[in-house]
Amino acid sequence: MTASVSRQADLRARAEGLFPGGVNSPVRAFRSVGRPPLVLDAGSGARVRDADGRWYVDWIGSWGPALLGHARAEVVEAVRAAALDGFALGATSPREVDLGELVRAAMPSMERLRFTSSGTEAAMSAVRLARGATGRDLVIKLAGGYHGHSDGLLVEAGSGVATLAIPGSAGVPAATASATIVVPYNDAPAVEAAFAAHPDRIAAIIVEPVAANAGVIPPADGYLARLRELTAANGAVLIFDEVITGFRVAHGGAQARYSVTPDLTVLGKIVGGGMPVGAYGGRRDLMDLVAPIGPVYQAGTLSGHPLAMAAGAATLRLLTPEIYAGLEATGAALEAGLADAAAEAGVTVGITRVGSLLTVFFRDGAPANAAQAFESDRAAYARFFGVMLDAGILLAPSQFEAWFLSAAHGPAELDQTLAAARPAFAAAAGR
Repeated sequence: MTASVSRQADLRARAEGLFPGGVNSPVRAFRSVGRPPLVLDAGSGARVRDADGRWYVDWIGSWGPALLGHARAEVVEAVRAAALDGFALGATSPREVDLGELVRAAMPSMERLRFTSSGTEAAMSAVRLARGATGRDLVIKLAGGYHGHSDGLLVEAGSGVATLAIPGSAGVPAATASATIVVPYNDAPAVEAAFAAHPDRIAAIIVEPVAANAGVIPPADGYLARLRELTAANGAVLIFDEVITGFRVAHGGAQARYSVTPDLTVLGKIVGGGMPVGAYGGRRDLMDLVAPIGPVYQAGTLSGHPLAMAAGAATLRLLTPEIYAGLEATGAALEAGLADAAAEAGVTVGITRVGSLLTVFFRDGAPANAAQAFESDRAAYARFFGVMLDAGILLAPSQFEAWFLSAAHGPAELDQTLAAARPAFAAAAGR
């Protein structure tokens, strides 16, 4: 056994002695694809390096925020400069104001906003605000949607829990779960029925405008607009969870791409440029209910951390129209190449893509909701994943996650990925 191999094995063993399952987030365990978890110690551009020194073309992208690729020089320099000024100083920093203005300029619906340290905090706080504003308790969420791991929203969630075949979570009180109404994504009549069954009791709908935690599922034509109509007609708050879609499917997020304006928006991922961050914001009258000027309490000692603010502002300033045009071109080429490779191998798949988000579903056709997505052949995906990994292509270790494209992915990464996909699709078919 070489020294490099023993280093990764040693790190895995040490991690298993420290962390549940050897990881600090379940999907990192690689259990659903039957592989030992990778230990990654570096990233550069569109590639990452494991602890044994092997490089991979990276389609995980830190689960979304690496829209520019890893270790982009301008972002690294911004973080370095912020660090030299000291870390969190216990008060508002100029960098919070800078990033807040950049976010609001891109998403005018966020008339006021509040930074948090994670997307979970942001989603939890947005729901609390909706309840405080309406005086109602019930919340509608869409099956397969993931909005963080707060108790009330960890019901019929996607990706991580789906991968582990767990419908929710132990430790969530029944009374808490009962305040969440779950309906299928892309099913407007089900939402209409929920409002009819619970008149004047529903505080909000929280939705990923492009579902991305059961794999990528685009909204049906008119679906988001109908949610807007229903919430307005019933005095409820429409919350778009754009933790994944924000700044990724368009500069102004899914709300700009689909021309639907929510009351509140939840952000994360790219807004921190890879640093831990979240944000929620929306209509001024709603956000003015948040403490210290309103009765809805929310706080965070490290919210608006200067290093996260610096990374986020540097990232957003680099997101030019040319970046988005390049992402669209790369995404289209990847989608077409994967479809051709699957067809050559005689494998039936459904490939979905919205901008720089993509999923290859091992099922007959693209799913319209989480229930259809969960019909995918997970064993076939695991075989596909293994061949791709052995060829130096890193995909999400779950059928129910997105591929995250970055501006750093170029012809070399596409060629390497598509060359590996041909035998990987054949392996998925058991050949």
